[in-house]
Amino acid sequence: MLGAIVGDIVGSVYEWDNIKTKDFPLFREDCFFTDDTVMTCAVAEAIMNGGQKDDFIDAMKKYGRMYPDAGYGTRFDVWIHSNDRTPYNSFGNGSAMRVAAAGWLFDTLDKTLEMAKVTAEVTHNHPEGIKGAQATAAAIFLARTGHSKPEIRQYVEQTFGYDLSRTCDEIRPGYRHVETCQQTVPEAIIAFLESNSFEDALRNAVSLGGDSDTLACITGGIAEAFYGMPQELRAETLKRLPEDLRAAYELFRQNLERRM
Repeated sequence: MLGAIVGDIVGSVYEWDNIKTKDFPLFREDCFFTDDTVMTCAVAEAIMNGGQKDDFIDAMKKYGRMYPDAGYGTRFDVWIHSNDRTPYNSFGNGSAMRVAAAGWLFDTLDKTLEMAKVTAEVTHNHPEGIKGAQATAAAIFLARTGHSKPEIRQYVEQTFGYDLSRTCDEIRPGYRHVETCQQTVPEAIIAFLESNSFEDALRNAVSLGGDSDTLACITGGIAEAFYGMPQELRAETLKRLPEDLRAAYELFRQNLERRM
């Protein structure tokens, strides 16, 4: 799931200052982690704590209150700080940006899809919110289990109905900031499909513009599963995280190693 965190940090400085080129410094001094990273860690912890509905609600509220200024959407921010434990029918891309751990921690695609649904529906119980999370987790699962890009493309198109036939060059000129799963997840997957390395995938995602940190977060999660990640990017990312988020990632990594 570190690939998702890398993408979030790399894309953070371009979310409200979009660029439309792949030629940019990967890690700027002012790059920072956002709500994408915080909730990715929360979901990972919840899965490791049992993966029940209450585990996700508890973890998201805990991490959200630990990092109240991470940049949450308005409704999610209200939910975090309230006693309300019910979902609010969102189809925002938050369900997809936080789901990476579900793509790694299970042995079958069916179980991955089942858990991705749970991670989404505690807040994002709209069908499109659930679909975005499931498509992302499925792509990660398929990528890490040796499937080819054509196989990943075919599965996602046939199962979720996303149009993955476009190219980054076709998307880039007219793409603007949008926070729905419908207009983020397909673009993020295309950025991965068109890439030739982990870093190239991130550059594709950020260069589209739009919600850059979330696009690169989703793309990075899939790209790590397919390509792996250069050690220098891993080290640079971990040093930019506070101790408790590094600890959450380390616990995930240890849990994953025990399962493999």
